[in-house]
Amino acid sequence: MNTNANDPRPLYTRATEQAAALIGTVRPEQLDGPTPCTEFDVRTLLSHLVGGTHRIATVGEGGDGMAVHPFVDGVDDTGWTAAYDEARVRVRAAWADDARLDAPVRVPWGEAPGRIALSGYLMENVTHAWDLSEALGRPVQLDPELAEFALAVARRVLPDAERDADTPFATAQAAPEGADTYGQLAAWLGRKPVS
Repeated sequence: MNTNANDPRPLYTRATEQAAALIGTVRPEQLDGPTPCTEFDVRTLLSHLVGGTHRIATVGEGGDGMAVHPFVDGVDDTGWTAAYDEARVRVRAAWADDARLDAPVRVPWGEAPGRIALSGYLMENVTHAWDLSEALGRPVQLDPELAEFALAVARRVLPDAERDADTPFATAQAAPEGADTYGQLAAWLGRKPVS
């Protein structure tokens, strides 16, 4: 696997490892709790993390990611770790061929080279990992390099602070004074910590 600066796969793998570590800390009594992604409770956020991961796996396999619902149903409350692990292993296999990085693929925001699509899903994964971390009381240390990459992608693909209802991220918020990169990323994508 190529590891140059134009290859988001190593960072995507790290992002999925980080998300998996967070998912492994979820206790049953936390599943109905709120998240900074205000329309999701923890269970719905987990469903979206797994569903979105299957979607980018399908894209990497050459399929139509738009045909994949970005949420999963039927996962038992004790099965989130296994469901996510299955999805992320599938992504790694789907994107193993270097040629996938330059292949044009269709994603919710249009057609893009594979590396751009995977970078967008990396941004989403890292953002939702922050959502989950906040919802769970920050049980693990988050990787700052992932947030730096995700923030750069977010500012490139969503350069305007104002967002309409068709954008999957809310209007940017002011980052709290002294916010780390995750705090800046969350604010740029319209999130506030769970109060």
